[in-house]
Amino acid sequence: MEYSNIKILYVEDDKSIIEFVKIIFKKNKVFNVTYALNGEEGLELYMNNQFDLVITDMHMPILDGFGLIKNIRKINSKQIFMMITAAEDKADLIQAIQLRINYFIEKPIKPKKFKETLFECLEFIQQKQALKLSNTLLSQYKEAIDTSTILSKADLKGRITYVNDAFCKLSKYSESELLGQPHNILRDPNMPSSVFKELWETIRAKKQWKGTIKNRAKDGSVYIVDALIMPILDGNGNIIEYIGIRHDITQNEQYKELLKSELDITTKGLDEKVHLLSEYERVINESSTVSRTDLKGNITYINDRFCKLNGYEQHEILGKPHNILRSPDVPKSFYKEMWKTIKSKKVWQGIFKNVTKNGTITYMDTTIVPILDIDNEILEYMSIRHDVTQLVNLRQEIEDTQKEVVFTMGAIGESRSKETGNHVKRVAEYSYLLARLSGLDEDEAELLKLASPMHDIGKVGIPDSILNKPGKLTFEEFEIMKTHAVKGYEMLKGSNRDILKISSIVAYEHHEKWDGSGYPNGLKGEEIHICGRITAIADVFDALGSTRAYKRAWELDTILDLFREQRGIHFDPHLVDLFLENLDDFLLIRDNYLD
Repeated sequence: MEYSNIKILYVEDDKSIIEFVKIIFKKNKVFNVTYALNGEEGLELYMNNQFDLVITDMHMPILDGFGLIKNIRKINSKQIFMMITAAEDKADLIQAIQLRINYFIEKPIKPKKFKETLFECLEFIQQKQALKLSNTLLSQYKEAIDTSTILSKADLKGRITYVNDAFCKLSKYSESELLGQPHNILRDPNMPSSVFKELWETIRAKKQWKGTIKNRAKDGSVYIVDALIMPILDGNGNIIEYIGIRHDITQNEQYKELLKSELDITTKGLDEKVHLLSEYERVINESSTVSRTDLKGNITYINDRFCKLNGYEQHEILGKPHNILRSPDVPKSFYKEMWKTIKSKKVWQGIFKNVTKNGTITYMDTTIVPILDIDNEILEYMSIRHDVTQLVNLRQEIEDTQKEVVFTMGAIGESRSKETGNHVKRVAEYSYLLARLSGLDEDEAELLKLASPMHDIGKVGIPDSILNKPGKLTFEEFEIMKTHAVKGYEMLKGSNRDILKISSIVAYEHHEKWDGSGYPNGLKGEEIHICGRITAIADVFDALGSTRAYKRAWELDTILDLFREQRGIHFDPHLVDLFLENLDDFLLIRDNYLD
């Protein structure tokens, strides 16, 4: 066995003895040894380095072995020593015992005895190192579970002994309100008692229990969790506590209902530490999709759930980077930010968009934890994932449904005034382009594109005799026509959906004017929402270029002259400049959506 990870300081003034022990070290593969010729030199080396074992002669010039040990004890009271001594003086032996010297070698040194004592010492040091590493890893695995899940522990009677912050946040109870209480405090009365009877029978039989539990928070609100309850065993196989790992699936269940509605309309020594470490690993593996990677990002471990979800065999993916799973449409900057975080020894959390072996898209709610060794250096990265594909797809389906409903309503509003569906398409595209040119980000511009078709939805409340009158409206008729802005706003303002919120603003403000002479509220300048100002330009540009019941289409030059004249009067001057500077792009949209 090699002991290259153990650093030894050997202090001896007799060079012949040093050469003698060097031969013993070399034959027994003990390589990491530093030598000093007296106690003072040895102390200087110790102060600038870390050593697992110090071997020193008792009697040396300048600073003897006792003086060296006394000084080192002040620096590190737990340092392990081996002393080489003739052991002739009883006072010396008493002093050695008082200094807590761990091992002795008698002079003259006998190779066999030296080897036996040395290896006994090295084995002891390795066990200490293994115990320290085990404690470090155990702590980090606990933290990994604590960070990535909703966690609680209970004693053998079911009383809560630990809850993490995520548990308190979800249940709305404080830690002090939960500790010592049974989990009944959270039980929803609609949950059948048979579920909990089966749960207790299962975990008391030293088996894990999985299921869905409906709980009631402190404020009376209901939440739903996907739960894994596991007994934690000691080294003798006895249950010492129960650990509960939960994932909040309340939103998932609510999305299902919403979509349906819309579509219908402590331990003992090294052995015990290692055992508990394996128990925590088992908890993670049973409840999550787990992978580990080395410092270069190459996969070193995947559990069965990982293979099952992604469709790969272990031999197909071990040793490879996670690139094999990446969706090509995810920007590199996303992964760059992730690596920056974990390389700085911080936990990263986010959602990965992955591709399985058969090409299926999955979304994984992921926590990546840097695992540190006893020197606080990164040893590996552990990734714990939960499949949220269904939740993401449900959310997307709901958003798509909202978009379709909004666009259809906009088209219905236009059709009542004998206008084509292509008008709302052109206004949507013009609005998106002008929004991006004005500095709105992609998400904001896309939201306006979806909302702008609703700008005239209030026209559904205007009589046909006015809406489709071929001639000029009377003053009274125009006053009625102007109410479509308020009607549209009133129809949409009560929604909490972002699309409909913006739609209500656009409907309300797209007839306001920069100089304050517009309607319905006479807003001025930047008092008018940017989405209203953008839609005003998009709507007027398309309306003037289109034939309506009451007018013929204008020539392009005449339309552009109007925008130049009304710059700073009707329209936001900056937006007009952007429109004119990028006219070719707007004309391309017009040509692509001709009536």
